[in-house]
Amino acid sequence: MTITLITGANKGIGFVTARELLDLGHVVYVGARDPRRGEEAASALGARFVPLDVTDDASVARALATIDADEGRLDVLVHNAGIAENGVVDGPTALRVFDTNAVGIVRVTEAALPLLRRSSNPTVVTVSSSAGSFWAVNNPDRPEYHLTSPLYSASKSAATMITVQYAKSQPGIRFNAVEPGYTATDLTAAIGGGRTPAESARTVVRLATLPPDGPTGTLQDDSGLLSW
Repeated sequence: MTITLITGANKGIGFVTARELLDLGHVVYVGARDPRRGEEAASALGARFVPLDVTDDASVARALATIDADEGRLDVLVHNAGIAENGVVDGPTALRVFDTNAVGIVRVTEAALPLLRRSSNPTVVTVSSSAGSFWAVNNPDRPEYHLTSPLYSASKSAATMITVQYAKSQPGIRFNAVEPGYTATDLTAAIGGGRTPAESARTVVRLATLPPDGPTGTLQDDSGLLSW
């Protein structure tokens, strides 16, 4: 039995990832800051809901304590919670975006490490973005070249680096970041277009189900390793 926690799993890529992992036999905890939406999502999926606001230390501690009490370990952690700046670039917005997209990863990972160390195959997946890749945003052949989203892009660059650094400092746990592809979600509603969350969840699921000898410290998309 594989115990999995997914942050921001009440909708979008996180919701579909939860569904796919449940189908593979995982026990999935849906983390969400909105209790009503989280409960509804968990009920629809047949998953377990845990209140989790990645910007709140106490909320994170309670969520991991609940999983510890219920399961005694955590096998898979998927950092999916994220926000965009929605066209506003200023100090308060920067703090809010980085608090969710980068600092939130640190909060949840640090709280989860004791539980992950009890797993025989611990895996952490960060839903990042190649919008935070220096290589991609400077490559005219890439869609990121045309994207102007400084706070989101910078926070995702930080998210990928945090993931790689954890891979180096925690060699017994696999840490990988994923570029899920441009997806039609609440984050992209203002822009329009994008593929379905189901298509984008495939790479997340692949990295969440790696064998013990799988890669670590990488950024990947559908095609495999990405430069960044």
